[in-house]
Amino acid sequence: MGDVIVVDGEGRVRDADAPLLFADDLAALRGDGVFETILIRDRESRLVDDHLRRLGDGARALDLPAPDAGALRRAIAVAEGEWASPDDACLRILYSRGRESGGPPTCYLTVTPVPERSAIARRDGVRVTLLPRGVEPSSAQPWELAGAKALSYARNMAALRHVQRSGFDDAIYVSADGLILESPRASVVAVVDGTLTTPPRDQGILPGTTQQALFRVAASFDVPVREARMTQSDVLAADGVWLLSSLTLAARVAAVDTTVLPVPSAAAPDVPNLVSRAISERMM
Repeated sequence: MGDVIVVDGEGRVRDADAPLLFADDLAALRGDGVFETILIRDRESRLVDDHLRRLGDGARALDLPAPDAGALRRAIAVAEGEWASPDDACLRILYSRGRESGGPPTCYLTVTPVPERSAIARRDGVRVTLLPRGVEPSSAQPWELAGAKALSYARNMAALRHVQRSGFDDAIYVSADGLILESPRASVVAVVDGTLTTPPRDQGILPGTTQQALFRVAASFDVPVREARMTQSDVLAADGVWLLSSLTLAARVAAVDTTVLPVPSAAAPDVPNLVSRAISERMM
Protein backbone atom coordinates (compact mmCIF):
# COMPACT_ATOMS: atom_id res chain seq x y z
CA MET A 1 0.00 0.00 0.00
CA GLY A 2 1.32 3.42 -0.93
CA ASP A 3 0.78 6.70 0.86
CA VAL A 4 -2.13 7.64 -1.39
CA ILE A 5 -5.24 5.64 -2.27
CA VAL A 6 -7.54 6.97 -5.00
CA VAL A 7 -11.11 5.78 -5.52
CA ASP A 8 -13.31 7.32 -8.19
CA GLY A 9 -16.96 8.21 -7.75
CA GLU A 10 -18.01 4.78 -9.03
CA GLY A 11 -16.01 3.02 -6.34
CA ARG A 12 -13.16 1.87 -8.59
CA VAL A 13 -9.64 1.95 -7.18
CA ARG A 14 -7.36 4.01 -9.40
CA ASP A 15 -3.59 4.08 -9.76
CA ALA A 16 -2.45 6.99 -7.57
CA ASP A 17 0.43 7.67 -10.01
CA ALA A 18 -1.81 7.83 -13.08
CA PRO A 19 -3.53 11.01 -14.31
CA LEU A 20 -7.08 11.46 -13.05
CA LEU A 21 -8.25 15.01 -13.89
CA PHE A 22 -8.63 16.50 -17.33
CA ALA A 23 -6.57 19.63 -17.85
CA ASP A 24 -9.71 21.79 -18.10
CA ASP A 25 -11.42 20.41 -15.00
CA LEU A 26 -12.89 23.33 -13.10
CA ALA A 27 -11.55 21.92 -9.83
CA ALA A 28 -8.09 22.88 -11.06
CA LEU A 29 -8.96 25.90 -13.19
CA ARG A 30 -11.31 27.69 -10.81
CA GLY A 31 -11.53 25.77 -7.54
CA ASP A 32 -15.18 25.40 -8.55
CA GLY A 33 -16.40 22.62 -6.31
CA VAL A 34 -16.67 21.36 -2.76
CA PHE A 35 -14.83 18.83 -0.63
CA GLU A 36 -15.03 17.00 2.68
CA THR A 37 -12.33 15.61 4.95
CA ILE A 38 -13.30 12.52 6.97
CA LEU A 39 -11.38 10.70 9.68
CA ILE A 40 -10.87 6.95 9.23
CA ARG A 41 -10.26 5.32 12.60
CA ASP A 42 -9.95 1.57 13.05
CA ARG A 43 -10.59 1.38 9.29
CA GLU A 44 -14.05 2.92 9.68
CA SER A 45 -15.02 6.39 8.46
CA ARG A 46 -16.50 8.64 11.13
CA LEU A 47 -19.48 11.01 11.04
CA VAL A 48 -20.26 10.05 7.47
CA ASP A 49 -23.87 11.30 7.57
CA ASP A 50 -22.73 14.72 8.79
CA HIS A 51 -20.08 15.00 6.11
CA LEU A 52 -22.34 13.90 3.27
CA ARG A 53 -25.04 16.29 4.45
CA ARG A 54 -22.55 19.17 4.45
CA LEU A 55 -21.24 18.11 1.04
CA GLY A 56 -24.79 18.27 -0.30
CA ASP A 57 -25.37 21.68 1.29
CA GLY A 58 -22.16 22.98 -0.27
CA ALA A 59 -23.09 21.59 -3.67
CA ARG A 60 -26.44 23.35 -3.43
CA ALA A 61 -24.73 26.63 -2.56
CA LEU A 62 -22.58 26.30 -5.71
CA ASP A 63 -25.54 25.27 -7.91
CA LEU A 64 -23.98 21.86 -8.48
CA PRO A 65 -26.07 18.73 -9.07
CA ALA A 66 -26.80 16.88 -5.84
CA PRO A 67 -24.04 14.33 -5.08
CA ASP A 68 -25.13 10.68 -5.22
CA ALA A 69 -24.97 9.82 -1.51
CA GLY A 70 -25.47 6.11 -2.13
CA ALA A 71 -22.61 5.93 -4.62
CA LEU A 72 -20.41 7.91 -2.25
CA ARG A 73 -21.15 5.50 0.60
CA ARG A 74 -20.13 2.60 -1.61
CA ALA A 75 -16.94 4.40 -2.64
CA ILE A 76 -16.17 5.19 1.02
CA ALA A 77 -16.54 1.49 1.88
CA VAL A 78 -14.08 0.60 -0.88
CA ALA A 79 -11.63 3.23 0.37
CA GLU A 80 -11.89 1.91 3.94
CA GLY A 81 -11.14 -1.60 2.70
CA GLU A 82 -8.05 -0.40 0.85
CA TRP A 83 -6.58 1.20 3.99
CA ALA A 84 -4.70 -1.69 5.59
CA SER A 85 -2.90 0.27 8.32
CA PRO A 86 -4.21 0.37 11.91
CA ASP A 87 -3.31 4.07 12.01
CA ASP A 88 -5.80 6.87 11.49
CA ALA A 89 -6.27 8.05 7.93
CA CYS A 90 -7.59 11.10 6.12
CA LEU A 91 -10.32 10.43 3.57
CA ARG A 92 -11.16 13.33 1.25
CA ILE A 93 -14.10 13.59 -1.10
CA LEU A 94 -13.71 16.02 -4.01
CA TYR A 95 -16.75 17.04 -6.04
CA SER A 96 -16.32 19.62 -8.80
CA ARG A 97 -18.37 21.06 -11.65
CA GLY A 98 -16.37 18.96 -14.09
CA ARG A 99 -14.75 20.00 -17.35
CA GLU A 100 -14.97 23.54 -18.67
CA SER A 101 -15.66 22.04 -22.10
CA GLY A 102 -18.72 20.27 -20.69
CA GLY A 103 -19.62 16.97 -19.11
CA PRO A 104 -20.72 15.56 -15.77
CA PRO A 105 -19.33 16.64 -12.40
CA THR A 106 -16.03 15.18 -11.30
CA CYS A 107 -15.98 13.12 -8.11
CA TYR A 108 -13.24 11.08 -6.47
CA LEU A 109 -11.89 10.13 -3.05
CA THR A 110 -8.37 9.96 -1.68
CA VAL A 111 -7.03 8.29 1.45
CA THR A 112 -3.75 9.44 2.99
CA PRO A 113 -2.11 9.26 6.43
CA VAL A 114 -3.25 11.87 8.94
CA PRO A 115 -0.66 14.68 9.03
CA GLU A 116 1.71 14.57 11.99
CA ARG A 117 0.68 18.12 12.91
CA SER A 118 -2.74 16.80 13.95
CA ALA A 119 -1.30 14.49 16.60
CA ILE A 120 1.06 17.23 17.83
CA ALA A 121 -1.77 19.78 18.14
CA ARG A 122 -3.97 17.24 19.94
CA ARG A 123 -1.17 16.47 22.39
CA ASP A 124 0.44 19.88 22.95
CA GLY A 125 -2.29 22.36 22.12
CA VAL A 126 -1.85 25.33 19.80
CA ARG A 127 -0.77 28.96 19.99
CA VAL A 128 -3.07 31.16 17.95
CA THR A 129 -3.27 34.77 16.87
CA LEU A 130 -6.45 36.70 16.21
CA LEU A 131 -6.65 37.53 12.53
CA PRO A 132 -9.06 40.15 11.17
CA ARG A 133 -11.33 38.87 8.43
CA GLY A 134 -12.42 42.42 7.68
CA VAL A 135 -16.15 41.78 7.24
CA GLU A 136 -19.21 41.95 9.43
CA PRO A 137 -21.29 38.73 9.57
CA SER A 138 -24.42 40.60 8.49
CA SER A 139 -22.72 41.83 5.30
CA ALA A 140 -21.95 38.39 3.80
CA GLN A 141 -23.62 37.91 0.41
CA PRO A 142 -24.92 34.56 -0.95
CA TRP A 143 -22.34 34.47 -3.75
CA GLU A 144 -19.50 34.65 -1.22
CA LEU A 145 -20.30 31.01 -0.27
CA ALA A 146 -20.03 31.63 3.46
CA GLY A 147 -20.53 28.31 5.21
CA ALA A 148 -19.66 26.16 2.17
CA LYS A 149 -16.55 23.98 2.17
CA ALA A 150 -15.46 25.13 -1.26
CA LEU A 151 -12.33 23.96 -3.07
CA SER A 152 -11.10 27.55 -3.34
CA TYR A 153 -9.16 27.32 -0.07
CA ALA A 154 -6.12 29.38 -1.08
CA ARG A 155 -7.07 32.31 1.16
CA ASN A 156 -7.21 30.10 4.25
CA MET A 157 -3.89 28.46 3.39
CA ALA A 158 -2.31 31.88 2.88
CA ALA A 159 -3.62 32.95 6.30
CA LEU A 160 -2.02 29.90 7.93
CA ARG A 161 1.31 30.50 6.24
CA HIS A 162 1.19 34.12 7.36
CA VAL A 163 0.60 33.32 11.04
CA GLN A 164 3.10 30.46 11.04
CA ARG A 165 5.79 32.83 9.78
CA SER A 166 5.01 34.90 12.87
CA GLY A 167 5.56 31.92 15.17
CA PHE A 168 1.96 30.81 15.72
CA ASP A 169 0.42 27.42 15.04
CA ASP A 170 -2.98 28.63 13.90
CA ALA A 171 -5.33 31.60 13.78
CA ILE A 172 -8.83 32.56 14.82
CA TYR A 173 -10.63 34.91 12.46
CA VAL A 174 -12.32 37.96 13.98
CA SER A 175 -14.99 39.98 12.19
CA ALA A 176 -14.80 43.73 11.60
CA ASP A 177 -17.05 44.27 14.61
CA GLY A 178 -14.86 42.17 16.92
CA LEU A 179 -16.73 38.86 16.91
CA ILE A 180 -14.94 35.51 17.11
CA LEU A 181 -15.57 33.45 13.96
CA GLU A 182 -13.51 30.32 13.20
CA SER A 183 -10.05 29.03 12.43
CA PRO A 184 -8.96 28.69 8.79
CA ARG A 185 -9.46 24.92 9.20
CA ALA A 186 -11.36 24.38 12.46
CA SER A 187 -14.34 25.39 14.57
CA VAL A 188 -13.92 27.38 17.77
CA VAL A 189 -15.50 26.09 21.00
CA ALA A 190 -15.05 27.81 24.38
CA VAL A 191 -16.35 27.05 27.85
CA VAL A 192 -18.17 30.26 28.82
CA ASP A 193 -19.97 30.28 32.19
CA GLY A 194 -19.82 26.48 32.25
CA THR A 195 -21.46 26.17 28.82
CA LEU A 196 -19.86 24.83 25.66
CA THR A 197 -20.18 27.78 23.31
CA THR A 198 -19.52 28.12 19.58
CA PRO A 199 -20.15 31.09 17.26
CA PRO A 200 -23.55 30.95 15.52
CA ARG A 201 -23.76 29.83 11.92
CA ASP A 202 -25.38 33.09 10.85
CA GLN A 203 -21.94 34.68 11.23
CA GLY A 204 -21.00 33.11 7.90
CA ILE A 205 -18.85 30.31 9.30
CA LEU A 206 -18.52 26.71 8.13
CA PRO A 207 -20.75 24.36 10.17
CA GLY A 208 -18.29 22.04 11.91
CA THR A 209 -19.03 18.31 11.83
CA THR A 210 -16.83 17.63 14.86
CA GLN A 211 -18.36 20.54 16.75
CA GLN A 212 -21.87 19.26 16.02
CA ALA A 213 -20.93 15.75 17.16
CA LEU A 214 -19.42 17.18 20.34
CA PHE A 215 -22.60 19.10 21.11
CA ARG A 216 -24.78 16.01 20.55
CA VAL A 217 -22.70 13.92 22.94
CA ALA A 218 -22.38 16.73 25.48
CA ALA A 219 -26.16 17.23 25.53
CA SER A 220 -26.62 13.51 26.16
CA PHE A 221 -24.51 13.95 29.31
CA ASP A 222 -26.49 17.05 30.33
CA VAL A 223 -23.57 19.34 29.55
CA PRO A 224 -25.06 22.69 28.45
CA VAL A 225 -24.29 23.79 24.89
CA ARG A 226 -25.17 26.87 22.85
CA GLU A 227 -24.42 28.95 19.80
CA ALA A 228 -23.67 32.52 20.87
CA ARG A 229 -21.62 35.48 19.78
CA MET A 230 -18.22 35.74 21.45
CA THR A 231 -15.62 38.47 21.64
CA GLN A 232 -11.90 38.38 22.37
CA SER A 233 -12.69 39.11 26.04
CA ASP A 234 -14.99 36.07 26.19
CA VAL A 235 -12.26 33.84 24.79
CA LEU A 236 -9.57 35.14 27.14
CA ALA A 237 -11.86 34.64 30.15
CA ALA A 238 -13.14 31.22 29.09
CA ASP A 239 -12.51 28.05 31.10
CA GLY A 240 -10.91 26.39 28.09
CA VAL A 241 -10.85 27.14 24.37
CA TRP A 242 -10.59 24.50 21.66
CA LEU A 243 -10.15 24.21 17.92
CA LEU A 244 -12.19 21.27 16.61
CA SER A 245 -11.67 19.57 13.25
CA SER A 246 -12.16 16.19 11.64
CA LEU A 247 -8.52 15.07 11.79
CA THR A 248 -7.11 16.83 14.85
CA LEU A 249 -10.41 16.37 16.74
CA ALA A 250 -9.76 18.72 19.70
CA ALA A 251 -6.70 20.97 20.07
CA ARG A 252 -6.63 23.14 23.19
CA VAL A 253 -5.78 26.78 22.60
CA ALA A 254 -2.83 27.28 24.93
CA ALA A 255 -2.20 30.93 24.09
CA VAL A 256 -3.88 33.77 22.20
CA ASP A 257 -1.29 36.19 20.87
CA THR A 258 0.82 37.03 23.97
CA THR A 259 -1.75 35.80 26.52
CA VAL A 260 -1.18 32.30 27.91
CA LEU A 261 -4.49 30.64 28.72
CA PRO A 262 -4.80 28.58 31.91
CA VAL A 263 -5.48 24.89 31.78
CA PRO A 264 -9.26 24.28 32.05
CA SER A 265 -10.48 23.74 35.59
CA ALA A 266 -11.69 20.39 36.87
CA ALA A 267 -15.25 21.74 36.66
CA ALA A 268 -15.00 22.44 32.93
CA PRO A 269 -16.46 19.93 30.45
CA ASP A 270 -13.82 17.46 29.29
CA VAL A 271 -13.87 18.40 25.62
CA PRO A 272 -11.27 15.86 24.36
CA ASN A 273 -13.06 13.00 26.12
CA LEU A 274 -16.45 14.08 24.79
CA VAL A 275 -15.08 14.32 21.26
CA SER A 276 -13.48 10.88 21.60
CA ARG A 277 -16.85 9.50 22.68
CA ALA A 278 -18.51 11.04 19.66
CA ILE A 279 -15.94 9.41 17.39
CA SER A 280 -15.82 6.03 19.13
CA GLU A 281 -19.58 5.77 19.26
CA ARG A 282 -19.68 6.60 15.54
CA MET A 283 -22.44 9.14 15.93
CA MET A 284 -23.40 9.24 12.28
